[in-house]
Amino acid sequence: MRPFRYERPTDTDSAVAFLQEYAGARPLAGGTNLIDLMKLGVATPDVVVDVSRLPLDSVDRSGDGGVRIGTNVRNADLAAHPLIRADYPVLSRALLSAASPQLRNLATTGGNLLQRTRCVYFQDVTTPCNKREPGTGCSAIGGYTRYHAVFGHSSDCIATHPSDMAVALAVLDATVIVVGPGGERRIPVTRFHRLPGDQPQRDTVLESDELVVAVELPPPVRGAVATYRKVRDRASFAFAIVSVAAHLSVDDGVVTDARIACGGVAHAPWRATRAEETLTGRAATAASFAEAADAELAAAEPVDGTEFKVPLLRRTMIAVLRDLTAGSTSGRAGAAGQEDAR
Repeated sequence: MRPFRYERPTDTDSAVAFLQEYAGARPLAGGTNLIDLMKLGVATPDVVVDVSRLPLDSVDRSGDGGVRIGTNVRNADLAAHPLIRADYPVLSRALLSAASPQLRNLATTGGNLLQRTRCVYFQDVTTPCNKREPGTGCSAIGGYTRYHAVFGHSSDCIATHPSDMAVALAVLDATVIVVGPGGERRIPVTRFHRLPGDQPQRDTVLESDELVVAVELPPPVRGAVATYRKVRDRASFAFAIVSVAAHLSVDDGVVTDARIACGGVAHAPWRATRAEETLTGRAATAASFAEAADAELAAAEPVDGTEFKVPLLRRTMIAVLRDLTAGSTSGRAGAAGQEDAR
């Protein structure tokens, strides 16, 4: 590990000042991703700004009936929080499906949003990677691609975003609150992460001198049902091959509101807007669910090695929608819905 300067600010303004003063400074909270990348030589910051002790670790009801989640709230605490379990169970399920209990005890809300891809070539400094070193090429193209994208990728990068939590936040229409030298900025979570384009080194729209301080959830929708299902290679501590979060409102057998987001298939949590548009106003039937999934997957562009994800995502999306509209307990309470990848 390279030597680096360590700073521990006492408040948010001081943290932002450090990020502004030192080019390339990186904030540190739980460290479950950044420290690993530093050990691998993928991340080489000259300055690390420890924000883990800032008073940003509460979950509070907001004035409009929603919830504000501090950036330092640990994933385990957020998953178990009564407000989240009662009003946003899809978020609790997504968090509980991620990593291991030990990591969830350390990982934070802000750090989860900002985690880097788990692409094996990104993590291997001996291989070319446009995300790690722009202009060097993408080793994943033509390589090992089981965990790679079928939507929104480019000739520069086919990596996927690994967060389960971010997929649930996308379906909940959450807002990310960041603070920088110019003050506070509110960013819809669906616009927070970027597709790679020709700048795959930029995962988010966050500026280098901005700090995530909170995530806000809108008030829960009365009568809506939601769930998260993750398909992975083993039952625990594995990243999604595909995942689906869905949030539905159904009135007299007709879908009045549909929100669907997918993980493991794009550089950012993938909001399935084509499926949502196809499903809204339609009868909540298996035929409608299949049509909605097909509408979304018509835009899929799998690369060599990811073709299997298209039918897998189709089956997963249909299964999630059927569970929700059948009133299955997997859509309302309990642990995250899970499948193996067979």
